[in-house]
Amino acid sequence: MSVQGSIVIGGGAFAGLALALALRQGLGPEIPVIVADPALATRPSRDPRATAIVAACRRLFEAIGAWDDVRSEAQPILDMVVTDSKLEDATRPAFLNFAGDVAPGEPFAHMVENRRLIDALVVRAEAEGIDLRATTVASYDARAEGIDVTLGDGSVIAASLLVAADGARSKLRERAGIATHGWEYDQSGIVVTVGHERDHEGRAEEHFLPAGPFAILPLSGKRSSLVWTERRAEAARIIALSDEEFHAELEQRFGLHLGEVKALDKPRAFPLSYFVARSFIATRLALVGDAAHVIHPIAGQGLNMGLKDVAALAEVVVDAARLGMDLGAADVLERYQRWRRFDTMAMGVATNSLNFLFSNQSTLLRTVRDIGLGLVDRAPPLKNLFIRQAAGLTGEVPRLLKGEAL
Repeated sequence: MSVQGSIVIGGGAFAGLALALALRQGLGPEIPVIVADPALATRPSRDPRATAIVAACRRLFEAIGAWDDVRSEAQPILDMVVTDSKLEDATRPAFLNFAGDVAPGEPFAHMVENRRLIDALVVRAEAEGIDLRATTVASYDARAEGIDVTLGDGSVIAASLLVAADGARSKLRERAGIATHGWEYDQSGIVVTVGHERDHEGRAEEHFLPAGPFAILPLSGKRSSLVWTERRAEAARIIALSDEEFHAELEQRFGLHLGEVKALDKPRAFPLSYFVARSFIATRLALVGDAAHVIHPIAGQGLNMGLKDVAALAEVVVDAARLGMDLGAADVLERYQRWRRFDTMAMGVATNSLNFLFSNQSTLLRTVRDIGLGLVDRAPPLKNLFIRQAAGLTGEVPRLLKGEAL
């Protein structure tokens, strides 16, 4: 098959599917959008994780028509509390409290289980007639006038643009010769869903412990998603424990403020790392999401950063189409890179600094950070700035993240 002017997206997870829907909204069916990912054959998703979808990115999901399918299960974060303590401390005083609204009636974020969000995106993409292929991008030949994309099923697509949305170990990024800058942390994130006796009332908690943050994130019902950071060796030990031994470790960190707590699934550990691609673009190629950057989960911004990429790239491409420009031209892609790379670098610096500051047992650093948290807690304008920034509502915000159509 040869389709002139198509856009091919390699990767069918959050970023790839959201981008396909955004492009369909802005470009209409005249410009075909093809999403290629072998994982499309294995739906429904089995991803055990959950994600805090911040207000700006929720607006994107509303704009592309995917939010209605998850709205009933999306748990608003109504309140946030931050503590700083040692594991053996009997109490964990709150150093910082945030109200969860960025505007009256608009929560800072909603917690959504990843599998529900992916499935909603797939259903919406199918309804919109987007061409979903359960195969790989096998190779491509990029030239000044276009890019020929060969899929794993043997089809060849004559396209204007190829988008790499194929994750942190992106084969498309590697094939383009784009290097990355970053490192591995000696940390893993343990992920598990827990049930508890009492209602969380929409409160998220982040407990900074010596090994890293222990985040309790509210889900619908009397459930919470945990993102529990430990040194890699300790994380491996913990997930290998028996159910009874794991429960003891869990209870020591979680506490009993929500009553009896129990794991609802098997804990899994994900190694943590940081990197940023040295370029977000190449000839006829753009990187989005984890193919472009991976950051520490301490601020809960990883997926949201990828969705900002999606909103920016979709806007740049749609604006180019309206001006009659070549959708994959170098100056079009350069505008996307200028928009997103600085913001990504800034978030990387922020999350690395937070991780160093809070995953540290130094008495001096603990004193400094506790004084800092206390000062922020007593400065409402500063707290409001932080919450709006975390919600994706500051800086040069793409139209989709404002709730506007392309």
